[in-house]
Amino acid sequence: MNNLPNWNLNDLYNSPKDSDIEKDLENGLESSKKLEQKYNSKIDKLDAEDLYKVIIEYENISERLGKVSTYSYLYFVTDLVNQEKAAFYQNISEKINNISQHLLFLPLEISKISDDKLSSLYQSSKNLSQYQPYIRDLRVFKKYQKSKEIEKILHEKDQTANSAWSRLFDETIAGLKFKFDKKSLSASEIFNLLSSHNKEERKKAAKSIGKTLKNNIKILTFITNVLAKDKSIDDKIRKYPHPVKSRNISNLIEDKVVNSLVDTVKDNYKNLAHRYYKIKAGYFNQSYLDYWDRNSPLPDQKEEKISWQEAKKIVLDSYNRFSPEIASIVEKFFVNNWIDAEPKAGKDSGAFAHPATPGTHPYIMVNFQGKLRDVMTLAHELGHGAHQYLARENGYLMSDTPLTLAETASIFGEQLTFESLLVNCKNDNEKRNLLASKIEDSLNTIVRQIAFYLFELEVHTRRQKTELSTEDLGNIWLQIQKESLGPAIKFYPEYKYYWSYIPHFIHSPFYVYAYAFGNCLVNSLYSSYKNGLTDFESKYIKALAAGGTMHHKELLEPFGLNAGDKDFWQRGLEIPIEYINQLEKLS
Repeated sequence: MNNLPNWNLNDLYNSPKDSDIEKDLENGLESSKKLEQKYNSKIDKLDAEDLYKVIIEYENISERLGKVSTYSYLYFVTDLVNQEKAAFYQNISEKINNISQHLLFLPLEISKISDDKLSSLYQSSKNLSQYQPYIRDLRVFKKYQKSKEIEKILHEKDQTANSAWSRLFDETIAGLKFKFDKKSLSASEIFNLLSSHNKEERKKAAKSIGKTLKNNIKILTFITNVLAKDKSIDDKIRKYPHPVKSRNISNLIEDKVVNSLVDTVKDNYKNLAHRYYKIKAGYFNQSYLDYWDRNSPLPDQKEEKISWQEAKKIVLDSYNRFSPEIASIVEKFFVNNWIDAEPKAGKDSGAFAHPATPGTHPYIMVNFQGKLRDVMTLAHELGHGAHQYLARENGYLMSDTPLTLAETASIFGEQLTFESLLVNCKNDNEKRNLLASKIEDSLNTIVRQIAFYLFELEVHTRRQKTELSTEDLGNIWLQIQKESLGPAIKFYPEYKYYWSYIPHFIHSPFYVYAYAFGNCLVNSLYSSYKNGLTDFESKYIKALAAGGTMHHKELLEPFGLNAGDKDFWQRGLEIPIEYINQLEKLS
């Protein structure tokens, strides 16, 4: 794993001391104040062209601030324990928060324009009509918005509330050291050992994780309680009817569609996770698996290390077979050093694709350690990157995609890579191992994420009334894990602390169902592709390029799909069920 790439952030700024950072912040503050002074409380009196000009100015300021924000985060995230970088990131965040207070009036006032007047404004200006999707999505929060004064208070307090506690969580997890033999490992290194070929290594790693989390559980419990209560207070102020409502609104998805997804996955627990883990336990000649064997290789699986160059070729070839146009975008990330792949102490242990700004390009972070799963993660994040790159043409305000659709290109890219590898299997043993790996990824993306969602739902619902103890959180976690994973997984006492390291619970409550949504949606899309839907590639690229301008109904219509259909989610589960069927036949 030598010579792994580290990203080059010079397309944003040359260094934290780059004078352009301060210039952009000063310009942003001056422009924001001018905009507020000139148009505050006057938006509903503007004609169409003037409203268009105000939105353009607002977008330019937002993108300028977004560029600084992106740089500070990407500079910080590869070394979370570095105090100089942490201070830089925090100072930038506080400055941007202060500047953006002067911009709060615009979305609030746009939301209060009457539907009739907006319709008239659109008809009189093609320029303004281009921003119809942005205005539409702003107005979905109309019912829950408060006065400007209250919105400013909520916005400003975020620096010492949500953002501050999230940062404390990140720095706490990044600073953890896990004892393993005579070594002291980071989070990414120790969790990587849970997929080791050596059973004793997996067990020791699992026990070390449990012990370290237990030693830090007091602060992790406190952070979770504070953030859940903070959300509860915000929800009460805005009068959201339930804890998931704000996430569903921001995802532009109906409650009943999310509930249908969750219910369908729960109904399939036995046919998915319960059945698979029973099959896998059989490979070990056991009636059950210890929880640390859940993601282990099969007993006869010999997985050689995959080099970075090999991984690059596998992923590029897979994308190229589907679409040379998308492959050419993916290749840019390798050629231009838009990827940070080297695992290192203090670096965030996960993986992500950051869209940055339309005027620059996305950046990708992974922790590549040469495993097949790392190749699939690379394919996944590059799918995000290609999606974000295509969507940037919509501009800063309309390039972001709702979370439910944001996983489309990433999971589709994984699927392309998996199918490419499956076709090239040399024998049944190789095919069996590959199928098992893919099934586990699907279970982690669908079943496990819905279990995460149910854990969050229980925690946030109960936190509205009372603080939750470490014991409460552990019991909720264990109960839901047992229900979802089934009787073939055996848990031990330390596993009750494993909820505490998951960043999505902290940064983005209820984000997790988007993974299951995206996976099932992509399975349906992929079936359409395999069944030879006419002009699939161009329809797919057009859907990605739409960014945040299309709702899920509009996006899926060209493919003959509708997430509101009763059997949509069941169809989305048929691909992993079929993979389990194939594995069963090979057993």
